[in-house]
Amino acid sequence: MLKPRQILIAGVGNELLTDDGVGVHAIRELEREPIPGVATVAIGTDVLRGLPYLESAARVLLIDAARGGQPPGTIYLFDSRAAGSGSPMHSLHAMGLREALRVLSPHCPPPPIAVLGVEPASLDYGMTLSPLVQAALPRVVALARKTVLEWLGVGPPIAAPSARAEWMTA
Repeated sequence: MLKPRQILIAGVGNELLTDDGVGVHAIRELEREPIPGVATVAIGTDVLRGLPYLESAARVLLIDAARGGQPPGTIYLFDSRAAGSGSPMHSLHAMGLREALRVLSPHCPPPPIAVLGVEPASLDYGMTLSPLVQAALPRVVALARKTVLEWLGVGPPIAAPSARAEWMTA
């Protein structure tokens, strides 16, 4: 379970829909070598299960499939507020989590949420990632590690996610 005010990396998405499950696949990879001071949780599609983790987190890195109009396998890093500000970025699940947090916890503001997204190649039925997204997975995991280590003050600085997305093509 998450310690109060801990950094959280959460993977969301539906594992039964190929690339939509990239967040859950990334969490499995991250759990092979845990990061001290960082909690990980595979939320999948069960938003309510993830709310207690999100409510007690100091900061959240959400890994998800995201649409930004770039080629499949492109990796995006953006502030979740960008998804609702007219930005071309669209996380497939971040808005639902953020809105659920607001409704269920109106007394406390949600923690800052950054989204590490991957442009999907396929959202068809299937439990494996498409070849393009599978090839991007090691870079997703590396960027997640780099991001939270920077947040902890033990890694080199990275560009802060902003209202506009930063992306790296496959």
